Amino acid sequence: MLVGGAAGVLWARTAADEELAAMAGLRSGRGRLMAFPSTSATMVPRALALVKERFPEIKVTFTEAEPPESLSALRAGECDLAVAFAYEGTDLGRGEEDLNMFITQKLLDDEVRLALPKNHPMAGAKVADLSLLGDESWIAGCPRCRGHLLQMCHKSGFTPNVSFETEDYVAVLGLVAEGLGVALIPDLILRSASHPDVITLPISPASRRGIYAVTTTDLQRVPAVKATLDALCEAATAQNRVLVGG
Repeated sequence: MLVGGAAGVLWARTAADEELAAMAGLRSGRGRLMAFPSTSATMVPRALALVKERFPEIKVTFTEAEPPESLSALRAGECDLAVAFAYEGTDLGRGEEDLNMFITQKLLDDEVRLALPKNHPMAGAKVADLSLLGDESWIAGCPRCRGHLLQMCHKSGFTPNVSFETEDYVAVLGLVAEGLGVALIPDLILRSASHPDVITLPISPASRRGIYAVTTTDLQRVPAVKATLDALCEAATAQNRVLVGG
């Protein structure tokens, strides 16, 4: 615990020193962001653009990573801001990380939908009843998404037959379009990826995931980190308007 905490403190000290130097006109500030794939195609580019526009001398690097990898990197001092998610009924750590050293900022709620071929018998429904899909082949995503799929199907009275696994949601849509299976897909992904032969429906029982910005108290005081966090919140507000309006 001490080693993990020390890494974060040392990084915060180094970053703060650089920020002071930047304020004196000696060099620019820096920040390191990690975020999971569906945000890297939506709110993250907008946030990075806002930082670049407002603070052109701040350099923000970006690495794509799923939680818990991003939270582990934050704890180890390998990044200073992470965008992570948790499905309803679970926490960000899911038992893999001690969250006491982190502070979190809720960015938005992301509805989960069912993706199925456009010629599927349920395609014309207003809401997809998961309990009627026990005989389907399923496509699972990242480990946390797979766990969520299993939980939702068990809640609906069956164990899903997972025939395909991929973290690439473009590939998921392709598999669904060809009639090879159905899948649960968060709404945010559908704002950046779609397929003309795939129908998406709200699900019953309903489900959503929360998307959060995660950092530490020390790192939040670093101006470059604070600027990036503010930009993420602004980008998420705009994205939330799109999701609600859609």
